[in-house]
Amino acid sequence: MMKDAHFSADRRNFLQQSACAGLLAAGLNAEILGMQKKPFDISLAEWSLHRTLFARKMDNLDFPRVAKLDFGIEAVEFVNQFFKDKAKDRTYLSELKKRASDQGVKIVLIMIDGEGALGDPDDAKRNAAVENHYPWVEAANFLGCHSIRVNAESRGSYDEQLSLAADGLRRLSEFGEKHGINVIVENHGGLSSNGEWLSAVMKRVNHPRCGTLPDFGNFNLGGGRMYDRYKGVAELMPYAKAVSAKSNDFDDAGNETNTDYRKMMRIVLEAGYSGFVGIEYEGRTLSEHDGIKATKKLLELVRNELAASR
Repeated sequence: MMKDAHFSADRRNFLQQSACAGLLAAGLNAEILGMQKKPFDISLAEWSLHRTLFARKMDNLDFPRVAKLDFGIEAVEFVNQFFKDKAKDRTYLSELKKRASDQGVKIVLIMIDGEGALGDPDDAKRNAAVENHYPWVEAANFLGCHSIRVNAESRGSYDEQLSLAADGLRRLSEFGEKHGINVIVENHGGLSSNGEWLSAVMKRVNHPRCGTLPDFGNFNLGGGRMYDRYKGVAELMPYAKAVSAKSNDFDDAGNETNTDYRKMMRIVLEAGYSGFVGIEYEGRTLSEHDGIKATKKLLELVRNELAASR
C-alpha cells in the first residue's frame, strides 16, 4: 500500500510537471510567434506633452513614469528644450536615467533644438553649432540612447545649403561615432522638408552614423507649399534610424485625418524598417493625453493588420 501510494504521488507529480512544461512551452512559443509578427515597436515623443510641460504641470523627470503608467509605453524620446541646461549635469542625468530604469522604460533618443544651425554659411557659427551638440551626444550615450535628433538648418541656394548641411552633419556624425551615437535629421521645415534634398544630404554625408527621422507631417516648405508626405517619407526611409508618427486630428473611426497611417506604415515597413515608431501628437481638438491614446490605438490597430497580412 505504501509503495503504491508513493508510486501514485510520483506519477501525479510527473503528470503535473509535464502539463506545466507543456503550457510553458506553448506560452513561450506563442510569445515568440507574437514577437516575430510584431513589425515595429512604439515609443512616445516628449513633444506630445509640450503644453503640459511648458505649463509646469509636469516635470521632465516624470516623463518616463507618465509614459509607462498613463500610456503603457516603455520607450521614450526626450526633447532637450525641457532640460536645456542639463546636458553636462551628471547628477541630473543620473536621476533621469534611474527614474526611467525604475519604470522599465528605455530612453531611445533626445531631440535637439536651439544649438545653432549645422549648415550655417558662416564657418565660425557652423563650427560652434557642431560643437554645441557635443554635450548632447555625450548625454545621449550616458542615458543609453541610440541617437540624437538634429536639424539641417542652413541658408543660401539649394546646392549651397546641401553642401553646408552635409559638412556640419558629417563632422557631428564623426563625433557621434566615437560615442556610439547616431545623428539623425528630421524633416523640420525649409529645405529639410523636401525629401529629395534631405536624401541628397544623406548621400553627401555618407556616414553610417548619420541618418534620418522621417516625420509623417513636417512637409511644409513655406510660402503655402507642401511636399507630398508619402513621397517624402519614401525618400527618407532608406536612411531612417527612427520614425515619427505625427498626429493632429482623428475622425469618428479613429483614423488620423491628415495622414493615411496604413499607407504610411506600409511605406515604412517596405523599406525594411523594424525599429521604434514614435507617437508625436500635436493636435488641439483632443487633450494631449487623449491624443496620445488615440495615436497609440491607431498604431496598434495598423500594426496588427500589417502583421496579419505578412
